[in-house]
Amino acid sequence: MDNLLLIVIIAVVALLYFWYAGIVSKRNKAREALSGIDVQLKKRSNLIPNVLTIAKRFMEHEKELLTGVTELRTRTDASYDAADPNAVKEHLQAASALGSQMGRLMISVEAYPDLKSDETMLQAQRTYNEVEAQIAAARRFYNAAVTQLNNSVEIFPGNLLAGFAKASVMPFYETDEGSKQPVDASAFLN
Repeated sequence: MDNLLLIVIIAVVALLYFWYAGIVSKRNKAREALSGIDVQLKKRSNLIPNVLTIAKRFMEHEKELLTGVTELRTRTDASYDAADPNAVKEHLQAASALGSQMGRLMISVEAYPDLKSDETMLQAQRTYNEVEAQIAAARRFYNAAVTQLNNSVEIFPGNLLAGFAKASVMPFYETDEGSKQPVDASAFLN
């Protein structure tokens, strides 16, 4: 009987250890995915000054939009605590808002024929589109990793072990509310 009890205790401890290790692994995978988003956001952030410099030569009437992009870029570049779900959420919201504003800027370019045909601006737009595609891929990877982490943290016995693993529910990278609104194409037609 003592041997059976010892085997059961060892099995329970082993099971809890593997569950704990799984949570830690998923937490680290989500942080890795968040880091991947940050790399892509930094690429976009490094591209923005070039786009703004080119655009400023042509877009005097869009000063408010250009200033808004600059302010959001500063917020997105600010450091944050990747272990704090609220800080991560704020960081991702700022990044999403910046993406939305950059989208507005790129659409606004269409209203300026000289800017639209400028070779430097065309190259900047192509590069920007590539970076946005990479951000979208990183966002999908992050959201998949967060789904796995959140499931393991919220489902029993993970909810009991999450504190020991220093893991908590992480926010998804969602688009900002402005991006969810339907686009009125007539506003962009001349």
